Amino acid sequence: MTQTLEQRTYTREEYLDFEVTSEERHEYVNGEIRLMTGGTPNHNEITSNLLVALKLQLKGKPYRIFVTDQRLWVPNRNLHTYPDVMVVEKPLQLQTGRTDTVINPCFIAEVLSKSTQDYDHGEKFSAYRTIDSFREYLLIDQYSIHIEHYVKTAANQWLLSEYDDPNITVSLNAFEAQIEIVTLYENIDIDAG
Repeated sequence: MTQTLEQRTYTREEYLDFEVTSEERHEYVNGEIRLMTGGTPNHNEITSNLLVALKLQLKGKPYRIFVTDQRLWVPNRNLHTYPDVMVVEKPLQLQTGRTDTVINPCFIAEVLSKSTQDYDHGEKFSAYRTIDSFREYLLIDQYSIHIEHYVKTAANQWLLSEYDDPNITVSLNAFEAQIEIVTLYENIDIDAG
């Protein structure tokens, strides 16, 4: 995800015009357009496992779940990005003038890769925390059984819980859901990471 297009500053409008017609996904970071690389089989499987678990538990509840291709706008950081999994409480709120970019996630999950793990922990998480509706962040390691679960407890306060035991169930706080770690890692070949 660290490849960058031509070294110049792009406007948001230039980025959005480019992105709508592009066959690849790109992230917009404060004037810079970065190509997002494809995921590994483990990355895709974990994302799918989380999606299925959330879909089953949130069925009929006032939430929408998005995976990989749904763009998020973080105005305070001038960032357009594509979280691996994002849950948005209804009503869906869109970026002004757009029909394809959401702005109100309450939950985001990222599956860590070697090329993005520092970014997902640092700059990206910092940007996500500027979103008023955002209350919960799950980081899932694809190379070993390891989950980092961040929950907003008050303004400017986040509680971190870490899990390495596949037999544990993670209770999500942004909405009522339980995620079994063994379910997230179903069909995952840790040694193939």
